Amino acid sequence: MKKQAMNTLNHSVYNIHYHLVLVTKCRRRCITPEVAAYLELQYRRLLETWDCELLECNGEPDHLRLLISANPKIQPSKMVNSLKTATSRLVRKEFSEYLGKFYWKPVFYSRSYCLVSCGGAPLEIVKQYLDRKRPFLPTFR
Repeated sequence: MKKQAMNTLNHSVYNIHYHLVLVTKCRRRCITPEVAAYLELQYRRLLETWDCELLECNGEPDHLRLLISANPKIQPSKMVNSLKTATSRLVRKEFSEYLGKFYWKPVFYSRSYCLVSCGGAPLEIVKQYLDRKRPFLPTFR
Protein backbone atom coordinates (compact mmCIF):
# COMPACT_ATOMS: atom_id res chain seq x y z
CA MET A 1 0.00 0.00 0.00
CA LYS A 2 1.34 3.42 -1.00
CA LYS A 3 1.94 5.82 1.91
CA GLN A 4 0.50 9.30 1.66
CA ALA A 5 2.91 12.19 1.90
CA MET A 6 2.80 14.17 5.12
CA ASN A 7 2.96 17.94 5.39
CA THR A 8 4.79 19.76 8.14
CA LEU A 9 4.67 22.98 10.10
CA ASN A 10 7.13 24.11 12.76
CA HIS A 11 5.77 21.76 15.44
CA SER A 12 3.40 19.42 13.64
CA VAL A 13 3.02 16.84 10.92
CA TYR A 14 -0.36 16.57 9.21
CA ASN A 15 -2.31 15.18 6.30
CA ILE A 16 -5.78 16.76 6.10
CA HIS A 17 -8.04 16.43 3.07
CA TYR A 18 -11.60 17.60 2.58
CA HIS A 19 -14.19 16.83 -0.06
CA LEU A 20 -16.28 20.01 -0.39
CA VAL A 21 -19.51 20.23 -2.38
CA LEU A 22 -20.85 23.71 -3.20
CA VAL A 23 -24.34 24.01 -4.66
CA THR A 24 -25.78 26.92 -6.61
CA LYS A 25 -28.68 28.85 -5.11
CA CYS A 26 -31.97 27.04 -5.87
CA ARG A 27 -29.89 24.40 -7.71
CA ARG A 28 -29.96 26.62 -10.81
CA ARG A 29 -28.02 24.99 -13.63
CA CYS A 30 -25.83 28.01 -14.32
CA ILE A 31 -22.31 26.56 -14.11
CA THR A 32 -20.93 26.34 -17.62
CA PRO A 33 -17.45 25.00 -18.39
CA GLU A 34 -16.23 28.63 -18.59
CA VAL A 35 -17.75 29.50 -15.18
CA ALA A 36 -16.31 26.29 -13.68
CA ALA A 37 -12.82 27.02 -15.06
CA TYR A 38 -12.96 30.57 -13.66
CA LEU A 39 -14.12 29.32 -10.25
CA GLU A 40 -11.42 26.63 -10.18
CA LEU A 41 -8.78 29.28 -10.79
CA GLN A 42 -10.19 31.43 -7.97
CA TYR A 43 -10.40 28.48 -5.56
CA ARG A 44 -6.73 27.65 -6.27
CA ARG A 45 -5.65 31.24 -5.75
CA LEU A 46 -7.56 31.67 -2.49
CA LEU A 47 -6.54 28.33 -1.03
CA GLU A 48 -2.87 29.01 -1.76
CA THR A 49 -3.06 32.22 0.28
CA TRP A 50 -4.02 30.04 3.28
CA ASP A 51 -1.28 27.44 2.61
CA CYS A 52 -3.88 24.98 1.34
CA GLU A 53 -4.11 23.32 -2.07
CA LEU A 54 -6.90 22.47 -4.48
CA LEU A 55 -6.14 18.93 -5.65
CA GLU A 56 -9.22 18.32 -7.80
CA CYS A 57 -12.25 20.29 -9.00
CA ASN A 58 -15.16 18.83 -10.93
CA GLY A 59 -18.87 19.29 -11.06
CA GLU A 60 -22.11 19.64 -12.90
CA PRO A 61 -24.21 22.65 -13.93
CA ASP A 62 -25.71 22.97 -10.43
CA HIS A 63 -22.78 22.12 -8.13
CA LEU A 64 -19.01 21.83 -7.85
CA ARG A 65 -16.95 19.24 -5.96
CA LEU A 66 -13.53 20.17 -4.61
CA LEU A 67 -10.78 18.03 -3.10
CA ILE A 68 -8.73 20.21 -0.78
CA SER A 69 -5.47 19.57 1.03
CA ALA A 70 -5.88 21.73 4.12
CA ASN A 71 -3.64 23.35 6.68
CA PRO A 72 -4.48 22.54 10.35
CA LYS A 73 -4.35 26.25 11.23
CA ILE A 74 -7.42 26.87 9.06
CA GLN A 75 -10.86 26.31 10.60
CA PRO A 76 -12.94 24.33 8.08
CA SER A 77 -16.10 26.43 8.49
CA LYS A 78 -14.18 29.68 8.05
CA MET A 79 -12.38 28.29 5.01
CA VAL A 80 -15.69 27.32 3.37
CA ASN A 81 -17.34 30.62 4.27
CA SER A 82 -14.42 32.60 2.86
CA LEU A 83 -14.29 30.51 -0.32
CA LYS A 84 -18.02 30.92 -0.91
CA THR A 85 -18.10 34.65 -0.13
CA ALA A 86 -15.08 35.62 -2.23
CA THR A 87 -15.79 33.42 -5.24
CA SER A 88 -19.48 34.33 -5.27
CA ARG A 89 -18.58 38.01 -5.46
CA LEU A 90 -15.92 37.42 -8.13
CA VAL A 91 -18.01 35.15 -10.38
CA ARG A 92 -21.01 37.49 -10.21
CA LYS A 93 -18.75 40.35 -11.26
CA GLU A 94 -17.01 38.41 -14.06
CA PHE A 95 -20.20 36.83 -15.47
CA SER A 96 -22.73 39.47 -14.41
CA GLU A 97 -24.74 39.53 -17.63
CA TYR A 98 -24.94 35.74 -17.90
CA LEU A 99 -25.75 35.12 -14.20
CA GLY A 100 -28.30 37.94 -14.23
CA LYS A 101 -30.52 35.58 -16.24
CA PHE A 102 -30.62 33.21 -13.24
CA TYR A 103 -30.46 35.51 -10.20
CA TRP A 104 -31.88 38.97 -9.68
CA LYS A 105 -30.32 39.20 -6.19
CA PRO A 106 -26.54 39.18 -5.64
CA VAL A 107 -26.31 35.45 -4.88
CA PHE A 108 -24.57 32.45 -6.39
CA TYR A 109 -24.32 29.63 -3.82
CA SER A 110 -26.90 27.99 -1.63
CA ARG A 111 -26.44 28.71 2.09
CA SER A 112 -25.73 25.02 2.66
CA TYR A 113 -22.69 22.96 1.72
CA CYS A 114 -21.27 19.50 2.27
CA LEU A 115 -17.81 19.10 3.78
CA VAL A 116 -16.49 15.58 4.33
CA SER A 117 -13.08 14.69 5.70
CA CYS A 118 -11.36 12.10 3.56
CA GLY A 119 -10.06 10.27 6.62
CA GLY A 120 -7.85 7.34 5.74
CA ALA A 121 -9.15 6.95 2.20
CA PRO A 122 -6.28 6.98 -0.28
CA LEU A 123 -6.42 10.17 -2.32
CA GLU A 124 -6.36 8.22 -5.56
CA ILE A 125 -9.66 6.58 -4.56
CA VAL A 126 -11.24 9.97 -3.79
CA LYS A 127 -9.94 11.38 -7.08
CA GLN A 128 -11.39 8.40 -8.93
CA TYR A 129 -14.74 9.07 -7.27
CA LEU A 130 -14.67 12.72 -8.33
CA ASP A 131 -13.65 11.78 -11.88
CA ARG A 132 -16.32 9.07 -12.05
CA LYS A 133 -19.07 11.62 -11.53
CA ARG A 134 -20.38 13.08 -14.75
CA PRO A 135 -17.86 15.59 -16.02
CA PHE A 136 -19.07 18.73 -17.68
CA LEU A 137 -20.71 17.93 -20.96
CA PRO A 138 -20.14 20.16 -23.98
CA THR A 139 -23.83 21.05 -24.22
CA PHE A 140 -26.08 22.40 -21.49
CA ARG A 141 -29.84 22.67 -21.35
